[in-house]
Amino acid sequence: MTAEHPLVVAGDDILLDEILRVAAAAGCEVERAPDLAAARGRWARAPLVVLDEEAASAPNRLLRRNKVLLVCKGAPTPVTWERAFNTGSEKVLSLPDEEGDLIGEFADVVDGPARDDGVVIGIIGGRGGAGASVLAAAVAYQAEKSGTGGLLVDCDPLGGGVDVLLAAERDRGPRWPELELGGRVSMAALSEALPRKKYSTGSLSFVSYGREGRGPGPEAIEGVLNAGRRAGRTVVCDLPRYFGAETATVIGLADLVVVVVPAELRACAAAKQVLARLEPHATRIGVAVRGPSPAGLIPQEIADAVGVPLITSMGRERSLSVALDRGEFVPRHRGHLATAATEVLAAARGNLAGASR
Repeated sequence: MTAEHPLVVAGDDILLDEILRVAAAAGCEVERAPDLAAARGRWARAPLVVLDEEAASAPNRLLRRNKVLLVCKGAPTPVTWERAFNTGSEKVLSLPDEEGDLIGEFADVVDGPARDDGVVIGIIGGRGGAGASVLAAAVAYQAEKSGTGGLLVDCDPLGGGVDVLLAAERDRGPRWPELELGGRVSMAALSEALPRKKYSTGSLSFVSYGREGRGPGPEAIEGVLNAGRRAGRTVVCDLPRYFGAETATVIGLADLVVVVVPAELRACAAAKQVLARLEPHATRIGVAVRGPSPAGLIPQEIADAVGVPLITSMGRERSLSVALDRGEFVPRHRGHLATAATEVLAAARGNLAGASR
Protein backbone atom coordinates (compact mmCIF):
# COMPACT_ATOMS: atom_id res chain seq x y z
CA MET A 1 0.00 0.00 0.00
CA THR A 2 1.37 3.41 -0.95
CA ALA A 3 2.36 5.87 1.79
CA GLU A 4 0.98 8.79 -0.23
CA HIS A 5 -2.73 9.55 -0.46
CA PRO A 6 -4.75 10.57 -3.55
CA LEU A 7 -5.21 14.30 -3.98
CA VAL A 8 -8.73 15.67 -4.41
CA VAL A 9 -8.88 19.18 -5.87
CA ALA A 10 -12.45 20.43 -5.77
CA GLY A 11 -14.12 23.81 -5.44
CA ASP A 12 -17.71 22.52 -5.57
CA ASP A 13 -18.60 21.58 -1.99
CA ILE A 14 -21.46 19.30 -3.03
CA LEU A 15 -19.32 17.38 -5.50
CA LEU A 16 -16.45 17.31 -2.99
CA ASP A 17 -18.73 15.58 -0.47
CA GLU A 18 -19.65 12.98 -3.09
CA ILE A 19 -16.01 12.32 -3.95
CA LEU A 20 -15.07 11.99 -0.27
CA ARG A 21 -17.97 9.59 0.30
CA VAL A 22 -16.80 7.41 -2.58
CA ALA A 23 -13.22 7.44 -1.28
CA ALA A 24 -14.45 6.40 2.17
CA ALA A 25 -16.42 3.53 0.61
CA ALA A 26 -13.14 2.30 -0.89
CA GLY A 27 -11.36 2.68 2.46
CA CYS A 28 -9.07 5.31 0.94
CA GLU A 29 -7.74 8.33 2.82
CA VAL A 30 -7.27 11.44 0.67
CA GLU A 31 -5.63 14.84 0.79
CA ARG A 32 -7.65 17.89 -0.24
CA ALA A 33 -6.96 21.17 -1.97
CA PRO A 34 -9.48 23.85 -3.00
CA ASP A 35 -7.76 24.73 -6.32
CA LEU A 36 -4.79 23.94 -8.52
CA ALA A 37 -2.64 26.65 -6.96
CA ALA A 38 -3.07 25.10 -3.51
CA ALA A 39 -2.37 21.65 -4.95
CA ARG A 40 1.09 22.60 -6.27
CA GLY A 41 3.13 21.04 -3.43
CA ARG A 42 1.32 17.68 -3.62
CA TRP A 43 0.53 17.48 -7.33
CA ALA A 44 3.51 15.44 -8.48
CA ARG A 45 3.78 12.95 -5.60
CA ALA A 46 0.11 11.92 -5.19
CA PRO A 47 -0.64 8.44 -6.63
CA LEU A 48 -3.93 9.76 -8.03
CA VAL A 49 -5.39 13.24 -8.62
CA VAL A 50 -9.15 13.78 -8.78
CA LEU A 51 -10.40 17.15 -10.05
CA ASP A 52 -13.85 18.62 -10.23
CA GLU A 53 -14.90 20.95 -13.06
CA GLU A 54 -14.55 24.09 -10.98
CA ALA A 55 -10.92 23.31 -10.18
CA ALA A 56 -10.27 22.26 -13.77
CA SER A 57 -11.64 25.54 -15.13
CA ALA A 58 -8.62 27.51 -13.83
CA PRO A 59 -5.49 27.77 -16.00
CA ASN A 60 -3.26 24.74 -15.39
CA ARG A 61 0.39 25.74 -14.95
CA LEU A 62 1.38 22.46 -13.30
CA LEU A 63 3.43 19.78 -15.00
CA ARG A 64 1.54 17.08 -16.89
CA ARG A 65 1.37 13.78 -15.01
CA ASN A 66 -0.36 10.38 -15.18
CA LYS A 67 -3.42 9.30 -13.15
CA VAL A 68 -5.47 12.51 -13.30
CA LEU A 69 -9.27 12.12 -13.33
CA LEU A 70 -11.94 14.74 -13.90
CA VAL A 71 -15.24 14.19 -12.09
CA CYS A 72 -18.41 15.95 -13.19
CA LYS A 73 -22.08 15.98 -12.23
CA GLY A 74 -24.28 14.43 -14.89
CA ALA A 75 -23.28 13.86 -18.48
CA PRO A 76 -20.05 15.57 -19.61
CA THR A 77 -20.44 18.55 -21.95
CA PRO A 78 -18.04 19.78 -24.65
CA VAL A 79 -16.69 22.23 -22.07
CA THR A 80 -16.03 19.30 -19.70
CA TRP A 81 -13.94 17.54 -22.35
CA GLU A 82 -12.04 20.75 -23.06
CA ARG A 83 -11.19 21.08 -19.37
CA ALA A 84 -10.13 17.43 -19.26
CA PHE A 85 -7.73 18.06 -22.15
CA ASN A 86 -6.31 21.22 -20.57
CA THR A 87 -5.59 19.44 -17.27
CA GLY A 88 -4.22 16.26 -18.84
CA SER A 89 -7.02 14.14 -17.37
CA GLU A 90 -6.97 10.50 -18.47
CA LYS A 91 -10.65 9.91 -17.73
CA VAL A 92 -13.86 11.81 -17.22
CA LEU A 93 -16.19 10.17 -14.71
CA SER A 94 -19.78 11.26 -14.26
CA LEU A 95 -21.45 11.03 -10.85
CA PRO A 96 -23.57 9.27 -9.82
CA ASP A 97 -23.66 6.98 -12.88
CA GLU A 98 -19.94 6.08 -12.81
CA GLU A 99 -19.50 5.97 -9.04
CA GLY A 100 -18.37 2.34 -9.25
CA ASP A 101 -15.52 3.31 -11.59
CA LEU A 102 -14.37 6.00 -9.16
CA ILE A 103 -14.49 3.50 -6.27
CA GLY A 104 -12.29 1.24 -8.38
CA GLU A 105 -9.73 4.01 -8.93
CA PHE A 106 -9.49 4.67 -5.19
CA ALA A 107 -9.39 0.94 -4.44
CA ASP A 108 -6.45 0.52 -6.83
CA VAL A 109 -4.49 3.00 -4.73
CA VAL A 110 -5.38 1.21 -1.48
CA ASP A 111 -4.67 -2.31 -2.72
CA GLY A 112 -1.71 -1.57 -4.96
CA PRO A 113 -1.07 -3.44 -8.23
CA ALA A 114 -3.19 -6.54 -8.77
CA ARG A 115 -1.36 -9.80 -8.07
CA ASP A 116 -1.53 -12.78 -10.39
CA ASP A 117 -1.47 -15.53 -7.75
CA GLY A 118 -4.97 -15.14 -6.33
CA VAL A 119 -7.31 -18.10 -6.75
CA VAL A 120 -11.03 -18.76 -6.26
CA ILE A 121 -12.25 -22.24 -5.26
CA GLY A 122 -15.89 -23.29 -5.04
CA ILE A 123 -16.83 -26.33 -2.94
CA ILE A 124 -20.26 -27.95 -3.21
CA GLY A 125 -21.86 -31.11 -1.89
CA GLY A 126 -22.79 -33.87 -4.33
CA ARG A 127 -25.66 -34.64 -1.95
CA GLY A 128 -26.93 -33.20 1.30
CA GLY A 129 -24.64 -33.74 4.26
CA ALA A 130 -21.64 -34.54 2.07
CA GLY A 131 -19.30 -32.38 4.15
CA ALA A 132 -18.70 -29.53 1.69
CA SER A 133 -18.75 -26.83 4.38
CA VAL A 134 -16.16 -28.65 6.48
CA LEU A 135 -13.87 -29.17 3.49
CA ALA A 136 -14.29 -25.51 2.44
CA ALA A 137 -13.29 -24.34 5.92
CA ALA A 138 -10.34 -26.74 5.94
CA VAL A 139 -9.08 -25.51 2.55
CA ALA A 140 -9.31 -21.87 3.66
CA TYR A 141 -7.56 -22.73 6.93
CA GLN A 142 -4.74 -24.55 5.12
CA ALA A 143 -4.35 -21.62 2.70
CA GLU A 144 -3.97 -19.20 5.60
CA LYS A 145 -1.61 -21.56 7.39
CA SER A 146 0.55 -21.95 4.27
CA GLY A 147 1.00 -18.21 3.97
CA THR A 148 -0.99 -17.60 0.78
CA GLY A 149 -3.78 -15.92 2.73
CA GLY A 150 -7.19 -17.58 3.07
CA LEU A 151 -10.65 -16.05 2.85
CA LEU A 152 -13.70 -18.23 3.58
CA VAL A 153 -16.89 -17.01 1.90
CA ASP A 154 -20.28 -18.39 2.92
CA CYS A 155 -22.55 -18.63 -0.14
CA ASP A 156 -25.13 -21.03 1.36
CA PRO A 157 -28.06 -19.26 3.06
CA LEU A 158 -29.37 -22.59 4.41
CA GLY A 159 -26.04 -23.86 5.75
CA GLY A 160 -26.35 -22.40 9.25
CA GLY A 161 -23.44 -19.99 8.81
CA VAL A 162 -19.74 -20.73 8.52
CA ASP A 163 -19.23 -18.67 11.68
CA VAL A 164 -21.01 -21.44 13.61
CA LEU A 165 -18.81 -24.06 11.93
CA LEU A 166 -15.75 -22.09 13.01
CA ALA A 167 -17.18 -21.55 16.52
CA ALA A 168 -16.96 -17.82 15.81
CA GLU A 169 -20.65 -16.91 15.93
CA ARG A 170 -20.04 -14.54 18.84
CA ASP A 171 -17.06 -12.86 17.20
CA ARG A 172 -17.58 -9.25 16.24
CA GLY A 173 -17.62 -8.16 12.63
CA PRO A 174 -20.20 -7.81 9.85
CA ARG A 175 -22.02 -10.73 8.29
CA TRP A 176 -23.58 -10.53 4.84
CA PRO A 177 -26.65 -8.55 6.01
CA GLU A 178 -24.40 -5.79 7.41
CA LEU A 179 -22.01 -5.60 4.46
CA GLU A 180 -23.05 -2.82 2.10
CA LEU A 181 -21.19 -3.80 -1.03
CA GLY A 182 -21.65 -3.02 -4.67
CA GLY A 183 -19.17 -3.25 -7.51
CA ARG A 184 -15.47 -2.87 -6.81
CA VAL A 185 -14.31 -3.70 -3.25
CA SER A 186 -10.94 -2.93 -1.64
CA MET A 187 -9.45 -6.03 0.00
CA ALA A 188 -7.53 -3.87 2.47
CA ALA A 189 -10.73 -2.19 3.63
CA LEU A 190 -12.60 -5.49 3.65
CA SER A 191 -9.90 -7.16 5.76
CA GLU A 192 -10.16 -4.40 8.33
CA ALA A 193 -13.91 -4.93 8.65
CA LEU A 194 -14.31 -8.71 8.47
CA PRO A 195 -14.29 -10.98 11.53
CA ARG A 196 -11.31 -13.30 11.93
CA LYS A 197 -11.22 -16.71 13.58
CA LYS A 198 -8.03 -16.83 15.66
CA TYR A 199 -5.86 -19.93 15.86
CA SER A 200 -2.52 -20.60 17.50
CA THR A 201 -0.88 -20.31 14.06
CA GLY A 202 -2.73 -17.19 12.92
CA SER A 203 -6.28 -16.20 12.00
CA LEU A 204 -8.74 -16.76 9.17
CA SER A 205 -10.96 -14.03 7.67
CA PHE A 206 -14.49 -15.07 6.79
CA VAL A 207 -17.76 -13.73 5.40
CA SER A 208 -20.76 -15.53 6.87
CA TYR A 209 -24.51 -15.45 6.63
CA GLY A 210 -26.16 -14.14 9.78
CA ARG A 211 -28.97 -15.75 11.72
CA GLU A 212 -31.41 -13.45 9.94
CA GLY A 213 -31.45 -10.74 7.31
CA ARG A 214 -30.86 -10.76 3.61
CA GLY A 215 -27.95 -12.40 1.90
CA PRO A 216 -25.63 -11.07 -0.78
CA GLY A 217 -26.58 -10.43 -4.37
CA PRO A 218 -24.39 -11.53 -7.28
CA GLU A 219 -22.68 -8.12 -7.45
CA ALA A 220 -21.62 -8.23 -3.79
CA ILE A 221 -20.27 -11.77 -4.12
CA GLU A 222 -18.38 -10.86 -7.28
CA GLY A 223 -16.88 -7.81 -5.52
CA VAL A 224 -15.57 -9.90 -2.61
CA LEU A 225 -14.19 -12.69 -4.82
CA ASN A 226 -12.43 -10.28 -7.17
CA ALA A 227 -11.01 -8.30 -4.25
CA GLY A 228 -9.52 -11.45 -2.77
CA ARG A 229 -8.11 -12.62 -6.08
CA ARG A 230 -6.50 -9.23 -6.85
CA ALA A 231 -4.89 -9.28 -3.40
CA GLY A 232 -3.39 -12.74 -4.01
CA ARG A 233 -5.72 -14.50 -1.54
CA THR A 234 -7.08 -18.02 -1.78
CA VAL A 235 -10.84 -17.39 -1.72
CA VAL A 236 -12.83 -20.50 -0.78
CA CYS A 237 -16.61 -20.46 -1.29
CA ASP A 238 -19.01 -22.80 0.50
CA LEU A 239 -21.74 -23.31 -2.11
CA PRO A 240 -25.37 -24.46 -1.82
CA ARG A 241 -26.64 -27.37 -3.87
CA TYR A 242 -29.38 -25.36 -5.54
CA PHE A 243 -28.36 -23.24 -8.51
CA GLY A 244 -29.28 -19.55 -8.22
CA ALA A 245 -27.75 -16.35 -9.55
CA GLU A 246 -25.31 -16.14 -6.63
CA THR A 247 -24.04 -19.69 -7.19
CA ALA A 248 -23.72 -19.04 -10.92
CA THR A 249 -21.57 -15.99 -10.16
CA VAL A 250 -19.15 -18.03 -8.05
CA ILE A 251 -18.99 -20.92 -10.53
CA GLY A 252 -18.24 -18.51 -13.37
CA LEU A 253 -15.36 -16.89 -11.45
CA ALA A 254 -13.89 -20.02 -9.84
CA ASP A 255 -10.58 -21.46 -10.97
CA LEU A 256 -11.68 -24.83 -9.59
CA VAL A 257 -15.00 -26.25 -8.40
CA VAL A 258 -14.80 -29.29 -6.12
CA VAL A 259 -17.82 -31.56 -5.71
CA VAL A 260 -17.73 -33.55 -2.46
CA VAL A 261 -19.18 -37.02 -3.01
CA PRO A 262 -19.59 -39.69 -0.32
CA ALA A 263 -18.46 -43.08 -1.58
CA GLU A 264 -22.01 -44.36 -2.13
CA LEU A 265 -23.90 -45.24 -5.30
CA ARG A 266 -26.86 -43.03 -4.39
CA ALA A 267 -24.51 -40.08 -3.74
CA CYS A 268 -23.03 -40.62 -7.22
CA ALA A 269 -26.49 -40.34 -8.76
CA ALA A 270 -27.19 -37.14 -6.82
CA ALA A 271 -23.80 -35.69 -7.72
CA LYS A 272 -24.46 -36.21 -11.43
CA GLN A 273 -27.56 -34.03 -11.10
CA VAL A 274 -25.49 -31.30 -9.46
CA LEU A 275 -22.80 -31.60 -12.14
CA ALA A 276 -25.35 -31.22 -14.92
CA ARG A 277 -26.08 -27.73 -13.56
CA LEU A 278 -22.45 -26.81 -12.95
CA GLU A 279 -20.78 -27.94 -16.17
CA PRO A 280 -22.17 -25.24 -18.53
CA HIS A 281 -20.72 -22.52 -16.28
CA ALA A 282 -17.53 -23.93 -14.74
CA THR A 283 -13.96 -23.69 -16.04
CA ARG A 284 -12.73 -26.79 -14.20
CA ILE A 285 -14.51 -29.33 -11.98
CA GLY A 286 -13.06 -32.11 -9.85
CA VAL A 287 -14.37 -34.49 -7.23
CA ALA A 288 -13.37 -35.07 -3.61
CA VAL A 289 -14.49 -38.52 -2.46
CA ARG A 290 -15.40 -39.01 1.17
CA GLY A 291 -15.11 -42.56 2.42
CA PRO A 292 -15.31 -45.21 3.55
CA SER A 293 -17.47 -46.94 0.96
CA PRO A 294 -20.10 -49.40 2.29
CA ALA A 295 -19.67 -51.42 -0.93
CA GLY A 296 -15.88 -51.24 -0.96
CA LEU A 297 -15.65 -48.86 -3.93
CA ILE A 298 -12.34 -47.08 -4.36
CA PRO A 299 -12.22 -43.26 -4.92
CA GLN A 300 -11.31 -43.52 -8.59
CA GLU A 301 -14.40 -45.67 -9.22
CA ILE A 302 -16.55 -42.94 -7.65
CA ALA A 303 -14.91 -40.28 -9.82
CA ASP A 304 -15.44 -42.42 -12.91
CA ALA A 305 -19.08 -42.93 -11.96
CA VAL A 306 -19.78 -39.18 -11.76
CA GLY A 307 -17.61 -38.42 -14.78
CA VAL A 308 -15.13 -35.82 -13.49
CA PRO A 309 -11.45 -36.06 -12.45
CA LEU A 310 -10.51 -37.15 -8.94
CA ILE A 311 -8.90 -34.31 -6.96
CA THR A 312 -8.62 -35.97 -3.56
CA SER A 313 -10.19 -38.49 -1.20
CA MET A 314 -10.52 -38.59 2.55
CA GLY A 315 -11.42 -41.19 5.10
CA ARG A 316 -13.40 -40.79 8.30
CA GLU A 317 -11.85 -38.88 11.21
CA ARG A 318 -13.49 -40.21 14.34
CA SER A 319 -12.64 -37.16 16.42
CA LEU A 320 -13.85 -34.58 13.90
CA SER A 321 -17.58 -34.58 14.73
CA VAL A 322 -16.86 -34.32 18.43
CA ALA A 323 -14.39 -31.49 17.83
CA LEU A 324 -16.91 -29.56 15.71
CA ASP A 325 -19.59 -29.88 18.39
CA ARG A 326 -17.10 -28.54 20.93
CA GLY A 327 -16.26 -25.59 18.73
CA GLU A 328 -12.75 -26.83 18.01
CA PHE A 329 -12.39 -26.63 14.26
CA VAL A 330 -8.70 -27.21 13.59
CA PRO A 331 -7.91 -29.89 10.99
CA ARG A 332 -5.63 -32.47 12.61
CA HIS A 333 -2.08 -32.24 11.31
CA ARG A 334 -1.62 -34.90 8.63
CA GLY A 335 -5.19 -36.10 9.19
CA HIS A 336 -7.48 -37.06 6.32
CA LEU A 337 -9.17 -33.64 6.20
CA ALA A 338 -5.94 -31.62 6.29
CA THR A 339 -4.39 -33.82 3.60
CA ALA A 340 -7.46 -33.47 1.37
CA ALA A 341 -7.47 -29.69 1.84
CA THR A 342 -3.80 -29.49 0.87
CA GLU A 343 -4.46 -31.54 -2.27
CA VAL A 344 -7.36 -29.25 -3.26
CA LEU A 345 -5.07 -26.24 -2.87
CA ALA A 346 -2.38 -27.90 -4.97
CA ALA A 347 -4.91 -28.69 -7.70
CA ALA A 348 -6.23 -25.11 -7.76
CA ARG A 349 -2.74 -23.62 -7.76
CA GLY A 350 -1.65 -26.02 -10.48
CA ASN A 351 -4.59 -24.97 -12.61
CA LEU A 352 -3.66 -21.32 -12.07
CA ALA A 353 -0.05 -21.93 -13.05
CA GLY A 354 -1.14 -23.78 -16.16
CA ALA A 355 -3.42 -20.91 -17.17
CA SER A 356 -0.55 -18.41 -16.86
CA ARG A 357 1.79 -20.28 -19.19
